[in-house]
Amino acid sequence: MTSLAPLTLHVPEPAVRPGGIPSFDIEIPEAGSVRRPDVDVSPAEIRDLAYTIIRVLDGRGNAVGPWAGLLSDQELLEGLRHMMKLRAFDARMLVAQRQGKTSFYMQHLGEEAVSCAFRRALEPGDMNFPTYRQAGLLVAAGYPIVEMMNQIYSNENDPLHGRQLPVMYSSREYGFFSLSGNLATQYIQAVGWAMASAIKNDTRIAAGWIGDGSTAESDFHAALIFASTYKPPVILNIVNNQWAISTFQGMARGSSSTFAARGHGFGIPALRVDGNDYLAVHAVAKWAVERARRNLGPTLVEYVTYRAGAHSTSDDPSAYRPKTEFDAWPLGDPILRLKDHLIRRGAWSEERHRQGEAEILDEVIAAQKEAEAHGTLHSGPKPSARDMFEGVLAEMPPHLRRQRQEAGY
Repeated sequence: MTSLAPLTLHVPEPAVRPGGIPSFDIEIPEAGSVRRPDVDVSPAEIRDLAYTIIRVLDGRGNAVGPWAGLLSDQELLEGLRHMMKLRAFDARMLVAQRQGKTSFYMQHLGEEAVSCAFRRALEPGDMNFPTYRQAGLLVAAGYPIVEMMNQIYSNENDPLHGRQLPVMYSSREYGFFSLSGNLATQYIQAVGWAMASAIKNDTRIAAGWIGDGSTAESDFHAALIFASTYKPPVILNIVNNQWAISTFQGMARGSSSTFAARGHGFGIPALRVDGNDYLAVHAVAKWAVERARRNLGPTLVEYVTYRAGAHSTSDDPSAYRPKTEFDAWPLGDPILRLKDHLIRRGAWSEERHRQGEAEILDEVIAAQKEAEAHGTLHSGPKPSARDMFEGVLAEMPPHLRRQRQEAGY
């Protein structure tokens, strides 16, 4: 009998660990070099777009190529302010958590362009099924940040009455489906909501959101099967920020070359886009939105970005990646890239940017003071315990009514 070596498992490892020199194995094409197909193209004709990266902004701040030119100076300035507001909001809430004013927080540092730009491609009535790192969808839609803070503090003005964890927002009016900590559920919910919209002959579309790590969940694949079969008006977004808590994206990606390529097995058109390029994200989002609205079916989009901060306030990223990794990230900072582009266009300046930062910080601080006047985690008024019995069932069953009465409500 032939002697064989013992069997072993392949366990993927990131390119570098703490103490090493940051390295990213990403092939980045020149800005403007990736073609823009017709919106009604067949999935088979754009298979190559799942293996490249659609980019608009070059290293000098110019917008180039077939995906450029969709936004005016005013629209870009609004986009810049949305991202700046989200970053300032993050910074204040991170400090608030460290001060004990809330139990938990999750930043968007480095990923602001993904949700802020995508939201501007949607219409009122469309519905997002987000994860916990898409608060930019609310900011870019004009949702009051004081309401977001009230929810984070679980105070007397919390729109969710203390029934959700911090940062798990919900707003039907602003197209933000109730956020769940059970990741990947957003995909099947988005596909189901889009199917219902089509069944009702409505005009609204849905967008599902998932991180690179959660693509390993079975809900991800179930959603792609239903999307492939019934072709509902849905955009399936994968935010590849390189890290899922403490495991690098290669664990969930496996032997697949890209996350976008997973759409090929289901016959779903798939694209990859520079997630730190506001213009590119918006252009790809508009393309996918038009496909959905023209009843051309689903689109899978992978956003290549980087989680610059910790996974959450419960995480210490220095334990699993180099502290300087974000500095080596080849796609840069989304805010700085859009700022440089607007300066290049003559629509902005360094002085106006500093002024804008100060104005936005004042706005965020004012909202924080207003929210804290209504209570924080450990001080001030709280929602009534009565609220735990409300808003769950259309008609409260007798046993819950008895429990409420026993609790004194």
